[in-house]
Amino acid sequence: MRTCEEPRPPNGQSPIALAAGQSEYGFAEKVVEGMFIVVNSITIKIHSKAFHASFELWQLQGYSVNPNWQQSDLRLTRITDPQRGEVLTFKELTWQTLRIEADATENGDQDPITTPLRLITNQGRIQISLKRRTKDCNVVASKLMFLLDDLLWVLTDSQLKAMMKYAESLSEAMEKSAQQRKSLAPESVQVSLDVGLPWKRASWAQPFGASPNASSIGQYFDKHDMKESSYHLLISRLDLHICDDSHAREAGAQKHGMLGGAIQLTFRRMAFDYYPFHRAGDACKHWVRYSEAMETRGQWAKKLVSEFQSKMEKF
Repeated sequence: MRTCEEPRPPNGQSPIALAAGQSEYGFAEKVVEGMFIVVNSITIKIHSKAFHASFELWQLQGYSVNPNWQQSDLRLTRITDPQRGEVLTFKELTWQTLRIEADATENGDQDPITTPLRLITNQGRIQISLKRRTKDCNVVASKLMFLLDDLLWVLTDSQLKAMMKYAESLSEAMEKSAQQRKSLAPESVQVSLDVGLPWKRASWAQPFGASPNASSIGQYFDKHDMKESSYHLLISRLDLHICDDSHAREAGAQKHGMLGGAIQLTFRRMAFDYYPFHRAGDACKHWVRYSEAMETRGQWAKKLVSEFQSKMEKF
């Protein structure tokens, strides 16, 4: 894989549907989604103008799960609401070992004395939720949860500096990609909000005499619906050791008994939640870790938005 200077255009319709000669979510999509994938080892190499990295996975498994993240009947791994014209699917990826390594390129502007960055983790899993339109299989919203157990990471100061430089080199490409997503997101986000939020469901109200089965499907869909796209990282325990190795690069340092320092940080149940398409002033009750304290934040955000709108109206 290579990082792009400019983001690529969207993929468009599902290649599975196009290969099957259909434009809607149908039998071909269900067959592919029902596959149980097992890969003994996989290596992904990423090349950038500033660094190159590799991801190695062992004993990778991918399979469909029900909304409670349990393996069950494949018919229970998707929720289809005909009235909305949307379908929810749930996937899980697990692995035994993950190895990540990154190093500066020869023609990059990295410091030549930086040390390659390495990280080895044990068991982990990724939980993926997708909401798509049945008429064209386009993704309306998604939710990705990256779950790790105990993690021990030893970093030297030069590795920490290298990691910051790698992140800086990717920030420009990530910003361009985010701008592209946001420019294409308003329609899909608006559709998701209009059909997902309870106070905006008037147009989807069940007509008189509607079957109770359709109503129960709608309620079940609401329970597991993704109101907007989000990305989450959860680490049960992280032991981070940062060591000073600058003395090793200085001539005669060890002869004079010069020793470096070290810092140990321990984090428990560390979580990161990212909602890239959330608009200022919108409700946050559907967030994963929502609390009443966020109500104050919501009122503050709405006040800032209203003040900004009033200022813009004057110009």
